[in-house]
Amino acid sequence: MVKLSNNLVGILNFITFLLSIPIIAGGIWLSRQGTSDCEKFLDTPVIVIGVFLLLVSLAGFIGACCRVRWLLWIYLFVMFLLILLLFVFTIFAFAVTNKGAGKVLSNRGYKEYRLGDYSNWLQNRVRNNKDWNRIRSCLVDGKVCAEFNQTFASETVEQFYQEHLSSIQSGCCKPADECNFTYKTPTQWDKPANVSSFSNPDCGLWDNRPEKLCFDCESCKGGVLDNLKRNWKKVAIINIVILVFLIIVYSIGCCAFRNSKEENHYPRWK
Repeated sequence: MVKLSNNLVGILNFITFLLSIPIIAGGIWLSRQGTSDCEKFLDTPVIVIGVFLLLVSLAGFIGACCRVRWLLWIYLFVMFLLILLLFVFTIFAFAVTNKGAGKVLSNRGYKEYRLGDYSNWLQNRVRNNKDWNRIRSCLVDGKVCAEFNQTFASETVEQFYQEHLSSIQSGCCKPADECNFTYKTPTQWDKPANVSSFSNPDCGLWDNRPEKLCFDCESCKGGVLDNLKRNWKKVAIINIVILVFLIIVYSIGCCAFRNSKEENHYPRWK
């Protein structure tokens, strides 16, 4: 049992150590190659995660294989904190994503999105100009609306209205239906002369320029939050699986720590 638990901890942490190397390398590559705010936004978190995994896996590997109790203690303490943080984040993710959904429109294949439909915490994430400019940069650099326009360019207005668009396509790449703009192409619409009198401020913010479109609209922010909401729910479900795995690894690590303690008190005779 002593060798089994220590060997299992060693093997699992050696695999984690190997996985951390390409993560760190990817973060460094992003920091050197990134040219946009979107790309640069990712490099620091990726490097931090990679270094964290590397250090924790080294502590677990050396502690288990070399019977170094203080390293095993640090490893188990960090694992406990990680399990606790994942648990809290999973509960939080379900809590902030339990509100908000797209508005169903009659005779339309897509939905439309309103910022006010989502939780206050999520709304605050996109109301901040600094954060929104970074997200906006990601949308423009990712050519989300350029691909959207290319995909549906050959369709008539009737065909376009029946398409099942993603939340970001519906919110950021076209004007709201209530604006009653005249359709030319998926990203080209003619505004009426009295657009400034419309109750929906998004109508006045719409611009046919590819770098503008409706990226500053409330509907775009709502579409981003809807996309974020669905992704967070998926992450929360994956976190539950990871939590179960970490608890199993933590239990094995506790056995290895207890075994090393027993060995120190009762050394085996040859």
